Amino acid sequence: METNRSPRMTQPTQAVLRALLVEPNKPMYGSQVCAEAGLPSGTIYPILARLEREYGWLESEWEDPDISIAEGRPRRRYYQLSRDGAQAARLALAESYQARHHNGRKFGGKAGPAGVTS
Repeated sequence: METNRSPRMTQPTQAVLRALLVEPNKPMYGSQVCAEAGLPSGTIYPILARLEREYGWLESEWEDPDISIAEGRPRRRYYQLSRDGAQAARLALAESYQARHHNGRKFGGKAGPAGVTS
């Protein structure tokens, strides 16, 4: 698993990464990611799996089954960006923003994300 490669930065992938970066040190379960990203589960779960298995940006863990049994619901799988994954996600989102907003155009010193000027 490499963190120096980036996934294809589709709009759904960007939405999932932004959702996970809201509180990068706090694990989120799938429904939380869906709500934060504004995407259906059929969209986010393949993205989460790819970010974990192919890129190593995510770590996941099943919750203790006793908790879900006590609450009368299925077990949740919690996802969290790794430290390197959070850094790679921020960089990939910034590069995607730059490519989208500076694609072949010159901006006379206008500030971009985080105050970066072109």
